[in-house]
Amino acid sequence: MDFSYSENQQMIAQMIQDFGEREIRPKMMEWDESQEFPIEVFKKLGELGLMGVLVPQEYGGSGMGYREYVTVVSEISKICGSIGLSVAAHNSLCTGHILQHGSEEQKKKYLPKLATAEWIGAWGLTEPNTGSDAGNMKTTAVLDGDHYVLNGAKNFITHGKSGNVAVVIARTGEVGDSHGMTAFIIEKGTPGFSAGRKEDKLGMRASETTELIFDNCRVHKDQVIGKVGEGFVQSLKVLDGGRISIASLALGIGMGAFDAALQYSKERHQFNKPISSFQGISFKLADMATEIETSKLLTYRAAAMKDSGQKVNLESAMAKYHASEMSVKVSTEAVQIFGGYGYTKDYPVEKFYRDSKLCTIGEGTSEIQKLVISRAILK
Repeated sequence: MDFSYSENQQMIAQMIQDFGEREIRPKMMEWDESQEFPIEVFKKLGELGLMGVLVPQEYGGSGMGYREYVTVVSEISKICGSIGLSVAAHNSLCTGHILQHGSEEQKKKYLPKLATAEWIGAWGLTEPNTGSDAGNMKTTAVLDGDHYVLNGAKNFITHGKSGNVAVVIARTGEVGDSHGMTAFIIEKGTPGFSAGRKEDKLGMRASETTELIFDNCRVHKDQVIGKVGEGFVQSLKVLDGGRISIASLALGIGMGAFDAALQYSKERHQFNKPISSFQGISFKLADMATEIETSKLLTYRAAAMKDSGQKVNLESAMAKYHASEMSVKVSTEAVQIFGGYGYTKDYPVEKFYRDSKLCTIGEGTSEIQKLVISRAILK
């Protein structure tokens, strides 16, 4: 397979690079310091068609495939991981869940607003006591006439406060029953539905992360996605694509850190020569470049398989696992190459370093990816 950029991907990459230099790079450290979620940037990305990459044109989206989607997320993340994370979460989770499992009526109602970023989307699966163990969630949805009454809380929710609509998975059956959870579309302003505490994070600080709270929140049964009891199974399918998203995010962070380190190694002189001429540095760069290329191949392979309709459970887990661990290794080495300057906010690599760690945790930890991979190869 040829995974080099197509003409369309080259155009996308150039558009993002131009946009990023104009709209993201000048303020990204300011947003990072203040933990501001720059919603106006996402509105502009929506105008470029980058908030509905996979959404068909009939619903107002760009109608592109997963290979283009990897390009979008990775190119944005080369500049700023926070913006890349929010673009990925909006596209693959909330929007992706409705696209993959929503009714025609739900798609027509919500996708045009999400694809253009008129509305920002959130997705709620994780709870305070159920991270990887999502099957034991405590948030409940009890049928009362034509409405479900939701009570409980979700946490670590991207766009939990600023999102206009959220896809939320709640328990409608017994604890531990994979068919005992249901997905709901809940709009901001619904009585009993509110955002809680905003997380103060190590990295990805301009990507908003909050709690979602449900206090006798009444949701009409028309807002159920698919059938009652299918929510958890739907979520696992959504997360297959989500793993490609996080692999793309990690790939971009790794590439950004590497590019900065490579350039610096040529410019920084010690003992009257550039530090890139020393084997200790050049071998680091060789390892970093090889790790990035491996992650790129794994990620684009998963994307190509997803585009062709193949099952990608194993391949997306491998891509997510390798790319996320790569981004941490590469950004760590980038800080080392910069030396003392790498530890300061005057240079870009400390942000890549902080942002990278989330990739090994979000949308399934590295340990969960190894569980998925081992189960698949031991079948």
